[in-house]
Amino acid sequence: MEFWVLDRRQLIAAGLAAAYAPAAWAATPVILVVGDSLSAEYGLKRGSGWVALLEQRLEREKIAARVVNASISGDTTSGGRSRLPALLAQHKPTHVVIELGGNDALRGLPLGMTENNLSAMTQAAQKAGAEVLLAGIQLPPNYGRDYGERFAALFEKVGRQHKAAVVPFILKGVADIPDAARLFQPDRIHPTEEAQPQMLANVWPELVKLLRSK
Repeated sequence: MEFWVLDRRQLIAAGLAAAYAPAAWAATPVILVVGDSLSAEYGLKRGSGWVALLEQRLEREKIAARVVNASISGDTTSGGRSRLPALLAQHKPTHVVIELGGNDALRGLPLGMTENNLSAMTQAAQKAGAEVLLAGIQLPPNYGRDYGERFAALFEKVGRQHKAAVVPFILKGVADIPDAARLFQPDRIHPTEEAQPQMLANVWPELVKLLRSK
């Protein structure tokens, strides 16, 4: 009988642990990053990109959060929009960082399409219960002043419409400095490892505000 009582207690303890484990897991923030090559460590050694640095910063700041990097080099807002529902269902993020749009401009896609895709992604993430941060990009002067300004404005426009957080330019302090070339790989499109901490520094203030507001 003594062994039977002990086994029963063990079963009860195991049952309680199983019951509370999902709640504990659900309480841990999950940050889903949906981006392109700027977030996918294109041309960099693994673990050196700004998303990997984000994980390290969270650990240093003792912020318990899990980061899922679902970025794909070459992705557009259309690609991100098509991938997002499955990512939301799989990872159930509490926060979604959308870093897309640069490849839309490189391909000359209509601005309205980019805006619609960003808006749809933001709404889908919010409907799934996640806070959204839009990480914007700006274009080189050779794209033309009018086009460049309208493109850059898309991110803040979508942010205002849906009350989402916005980082206007993820490459601030990287692409807009006098000696910017030293922070880019030979293709002059993708930032070097040296530029990654600055990219994180651009994202961090807005992201940490969202994390601490939960």
